[in-house]
Amino acid sequence: MSPNLDRTRRALYRRGRLPRQLAPVLGRALDLSLALTALVVFAPLMLILTVLVAAERKGPVLFRHTRIGRHGKTFRVLKFRSMHVNGDAILAAHLSGHPAAAEEWALDHKLRDDPRVTKLGHLLRKSSLDELPQLFNVLTGDMSIVGPRPIVQSEVAKYGRFFKAYCSVRPGITGIWQVSGRNNVSYQRRILMDALYARRKCIALDIKLILATIPAVLARKGSY
Repeated sequence: MSPNLDRTRRALYRRGRLPRQLAPVLGRALDLSLALTALVVFAPLMLILTVLVAAERKGPVLFRHTRIGRHGKTFRVLKFRSMHVNGDAILAAHLSGHPAAAEEWALDHKLRDDPRVTKLGHLLRKSSLDELPQLFNVLTGDMSIVGPRPIVQSEVAKYGRFFKAYCSVRPGITGIWQVSGRNNVSYQRRILMDALYARRKCIALDIKLILATIPAVLARKGSY
């Protein structure tokens, strides 16, 4: 190796350019390895859930919903269906007759007692098992294991100047918000968490959040 080339490589390491260049590659490799491993491990459970969801109510097993991903591109997020097929009509009727529920919905598009959710759906949501199909979203590159929760178009205005930070990374199955209380965290704080993650994203942080996800899921805090 020539002295000039060796000095150039040392300079690049000192300035941190090589780690930054390798970070996306390493991050994608981590996503693929974890997603493939999880699909193998949870395949029997996913098969059982497929049968149970299909047996409980007529309708598709998977729920597909348009969300906003990296660079503002839309994609279809996958979940096990946890709601009645006519969920929109049920929600509209419920909100029109319950002002308190309408106010709760206006805050962050969430309801503690959502009339659209089936009996099995409550269990799936409480345990976060409804999100297992998002492992396929990770394989296709629309999502990462770790990242902000994927948002819908109507939420863009609420993100304001932080929307650019949100779009700079792939949305994830887990993240800071998910291990910090989920729905018990205010919507504005969730936005700040998403922006913070986007600015500090690194492999070490991703691994830390992945490890923190296990006790968070078991505790079921803020999941409904």
